[in-house]
This record gives sequence, C-alpha cells and structure tokens, in this order.
Amino acid sequence: MISRRSLLSVPALALPGPEQPAGRALKIVCTGGHPDDPESGCGGTLVRYAAAGHKVTIIYLTRGERGIAGTGLDEAARIRTAEAQAACRIIGAKPVFAGQIDGATELNKRTLDAFSALLSAEQPDVVLTQWPVDTHMDHQVASILTLQSCFRLRSSYRLFFYEVNAGEQTRGFHPSDYIDVTAVQDKKKAALFAHKSQDGEEIYRRHHGPMESFRGREVGVTAAEAFVHLSSDSSVASLFG
Repeated sequence: MISRRSLLSVPALALPGPEQPAGRALKIVCTGGHPDDPESGCGGTLVRYAAAGHKVTIIYLTRGERGIAGTGLDEAARIRTAEAQAACRIIGAKPVFAGQIDGATELNKRTLDAFSALLSAEQPDVVLTQWPVDTHMDHQVASILTLQSCFRLRSSYRLFFYEVNAGEQTRGFHPSDYIDVTAVQDKKKAALFAHKSQDGEEIYRRHHGPMESFRGREVGVTAAEAFVHLSSDSSVASLFG
C-alpha cells in the first residue's frame, strides 16, 4: 500500500497492502452501482487481494438492466449478470447482486435494510465503494447505501472510496492511498473486457488506462489505483458498540 502521506511506509490506518501479513485471510467487500464499476475502479486491487489468499466479494447494486441499447431489461440483466460472473471468475471474487434496477435505484429505509443485511453477512474487514460525488445517480446510491450500512456494522472494518471515469463521472476526488497494480494490469483488463456488452476495451482505453497511468505517476510506479480513506478500523464501530 502506498500513501500520499508517506511513500516509504504503510500508515497505520491505510488500506492493508494485499501481501501484508495479516495473521489470517481478510474479507474484502467491494460495492458498485453496475457490473463493470468495481472492475473499472479497483479491479487490480481486487485481483491482488484474491491472489494473496484473501476472500473477495463484489456486491453489484444492479444488474445493469439499462446498459444495452435496444435490449429489454430482463435480457440485458441476463447478459450483464453473466459478464459480471465471468469477470469475478477472472478476479477470484464472489459476485452478489443486490436486486435494484439500473437507472431506478432507491435510497430509503427498505433498500438500506436490505443492503445492510448483504454487507453484514460478509463480515468485511475492508470495504471499497464508489466515491459519492459522482454524476451518475446509481453510483451515488451505491456509495451512500454502503456508507450507511458500514455505520451499522458492529465489527471493525476499514472503508475506502474508489474512482471511475474521473473528471467525467467521479468529481472532487483527492486520494489518500494507492495500490500499485502494475503487475496485474493484464488480469484487470481481462476482467473488464469480460463486459463485452459495455465495450470494456474502449472504456479502458479512454478512461481507466489513463487513470492508472496518472495515479501511478503520482506515486512513482507504472500503474496505480487510488482511494480515499474515510474511517479507521475501530472509530465508526466504537460509536455503535
């Protein structure tokens, strides 16, 4: 793990580096609005965690029902679910679908209760979710549902936000922590390219390849993924314990 605060040491409250000795396998949960959001924003980090023996789960808020022009919601959901499952096999992650509908996501007590139950069942040590200042409503809803669900967790955890399509969707993102993904770029790309209906290769070429290069230059590596760290592994939990 590389931090803007210190490029030579791992800060006490930083995202645990995937190969750091943890004493046990960590449970990593990543949430996103649609299939391909987690893969785009932090797929390399998820690959590194899975390869190091940690347990990785991706919770997709929707199945991307409105993401294929000219295709009905049910058929698009079928296609994009299969793509997400293929991507998770490449990453080494377990896919979970929260059951909301692309373009019609809701943030209310009912949906929060349901999402909280999914997250709590995973008993996460580390939670990664989308940055809430985003032009896409579904990304905002995924982020806030995750944040509010974390507030309900009674176990300790660490919460980090990731970026997607920086400047076009994610706005006002100023990283605190970085993961070097240089060695796993090809595997990340393979997971993203599994989303054939979304033209993952073009998404990577236009958005996430340049993002990786830019974040890498910030910390002196070839390619990196960036995160904003919100809470320590005890500060939020202590409020509800």
